[in-house]
Amino acid sequence: MSEHPILGQLALGYAPVVDAQRMVTATRLSILPLRPDAPLDGAALLAALQPAFGEPPKPLQLNLMSEAGLQGLAALALPPQAQLEWPAFMSTSPEATQAILAARKNGTGLLLKGLSANPIAPELRAAFGRVQLDLDDARRLGLSALQGKNVLVGNARGNAEFDEAFKLGAALVAGSPAVEAYEPPPGAVKQDIQADLQVIVELMSRLDQGDDVERLEQTLKRDPSLAFKLLRYMNSAAFGLPVEVSSFRHAIMLLGYARLKRWLALLLATASKDHAMRPVMYAALRRGLLMEELAKGMSESEMRDEMFICGLFSLLDHMLKQPFDKLLQSIPVPERVRQALVEQTGPYKPYLDLVHAVENESAFDFRASTDALMLGVEEVNLAVVRALGKAAQLE
Repeated sequence: MSEHPILGQLALGYAPVVDAQRMVTATRLSILPLRPDAPLDGAALLAALQPAFGEPPKPLQLNLMSEAGLQGLAALALPPQAQLEWPAFMSTSPEATQAILAARKNGTGLLLKGLSANPIAPELRAAFGRVQLDLDDARRLGLSALQGKNVLVGNARGNAEFDEAFKLGAALVAGSPAVEAYEPPPGAVKQDIQADLQVIVELMSRLDQGDDVERLEQTLKRDPSLAFKLLRYMNSAAFGLPVEVSSFRHAIMLLGYARLKRWLALLLATASKDHAMRPVMYAALRRGLLMEELAKGMSESEMRDEMFICGLFSLLDHMLKQPFDKLLQSIPVPERVRQALVEQTGPYKPYLDLVHAVENESAFDFRASTDALMLGVEEVNLAVVRALGKAAQLE
């Protein structure tokens, strides 16, 4: 029996919502019906999406591409962390007016999406806390129109478009922060991996070579902050050990080589001190968790771990400012991961394509990728919801 049958009728996509300091303030979850004429049960949809909020719940901006579905959600008491996007062209009919006022009465946060050819009644305009425009409209309106208003630009692709939207005066921007493989600018000098990341890379290399615990311990001691993070992680409530871990050797032996390598990979992919990389780190963590969720049906646990690493490292070129063919000469990764990231081939590449389709909020690409992998739509959407929830808990 299906866990949430309504997820079989949709394509889900997500993007970070980012402020001018590049802090991720919310997740935008796009919900695209695969059959626009099919009715959507608002209560069933809300129940299916509940895990995506995380625990404790984090802000989630819902972009539902269905008029009937929007009206159904507006009638419900949504979690206080939810905000509902409402298209401006759907705001003038009597049914829409009733739904908007019902949402406001329920305390639902509303965001007015796009421009309307007809004026919106003042009592309805007051229901919206923010206006969302696409980048083309923001360009057309220009700096003077956007500055001083609570405007979100909702379809940026890449850091250059994020920068442009903020220069135009947007308060927030949503979209994909890195859409192409990293290409060093002309004349750029090859950069070495940051000094504060060298110990992580060396530990990963030693684990790959099967060095003994004593060698690992000696390497770890060279970076006291890393050693502190490891002990704090091992003694956290999330890890649930019955005894306190007080030595690096004890931590390494309890964690095991496979889990230690996974922890180091997560640290490497989220350790950038560049504020502009925060949305990229957001995307990398969710890619890793989504690919891990998609791999749960695989028989080999090794492949599930590799899928996590593949998604997590798929934006490492942007974070460390090196193309993958150079970067992975110094960072050890499994061969199937290298194939996907460097050669764009191998068994994990179709899964990366599916992740890109989810991030690009493309129902056509989503369906093409699920069909190519022979995965069920509900299965993939459940993976998206669970990955978003796990990421919210980790951050």
